[in-house]
Amino acid sequence: MGASFWIEMIDDTKVYVKKWGTDIEQPKAIIQLAHGMVEHINRYNDFANYLVSKECIVYGNDHRGHGKTGEKQGLLGYFSDQDGFLKSVDDMHAISLKIKHEYPGIPLILFGHSMGSFLVRNYIQLYSEQIDGVILSGTGYFPNLITTAGKSIASILPPRKPSQFMNKLAFGNYNKRIKQQQTEFDWLTRDHDVVRQFIQDPLSGYIPTARFFYDLMTGLHHMQNNSRNEAIRMDLRMLLISGDEDPVGNYGKGVWRTANIYEKVGLTNITTMLLPHARHEILNEINKDDAYLAIHHWIESILFKNVS
Repeated sequence: MGASFWIEMIDDTKVYVKKWGTDIEQPKAIIQLAHGMVEHINRYNDFANYLVSKECIVYGNDHRGHGKTGEKQGLLGYFSDQDGFLKSVDDMHAISLKIKHEYPGIPLILFGHSMGSFLVRNYIQLYSEQIDGVILSGTGYFPNLITTAGKSIASILPPRKPSQFMNKLAFGNYNKRIKQQQTEFDWLTRDHDVVRQFIQDPLSGYIPTARFFYDLMTGLHHMQNNSRNEAIRMDLRMLLISGDEDPVGNYGKGVWRTANIYEKVGLTNITTMLLPHARHEILNEINKDDAYLAIHHWIESILFKNVS
């Protein structure tokens, strides 16, 4: 099941952290997970245990406004009064520093899913020299016109109240390609048991606040800024992996667009994979074994290059 602990950040926010693989003395790599929007890190238990079976230690935290961190803050779906997205990025970096202190010389790879991938994409604009690779799962491309408009709308809404309006703007069309819809979350995965568990989980699927969406749109805008992306070290190894039926990645188009963004600023080690028929949560799909295996093979390739 792993171990858990809390880290107090510089603004006194207490962040919940989970660690798997506590018995591994000589890990091949450390994988730091960043979960997605309106979910929490304990949903990644199966994937983390798989990585542990491959001799990797795994860390991950509940972001601000999410999971146990959000519970302790007293409000789910709310990052912070100001600069919440960047603070969440810096929380991840603080955890990275702790990892590197405890495991000096061991390769550190970031894995971000969905919103977690957006956090990772902001992270590497600032701290790419400190990591060995990144995996972006369920990522996408968002036109600046959309993110700017989203910020403008969110800025005039009550900041601490859940915003059904913003939530519908963000997710309202994600089920549109699915025939015989059973729930509003069918776009997550074809595995109906996973969808049911997500709906029944009090720490998943809630409506975020307007301020959350304001901060999210800020993060989306930043992650696609060319001048910020030019600060990423050019040899950073990157895997983009998504389902070809994932609406967040515009059914593959947004994933390729994202790869192109990084190639244009000079990154040279980008791998892009689309899993056939998979929806948004590739780690929870009915063909999740394919995702696990592809990710493990890519991690092994990173480790091989590090020693060759």
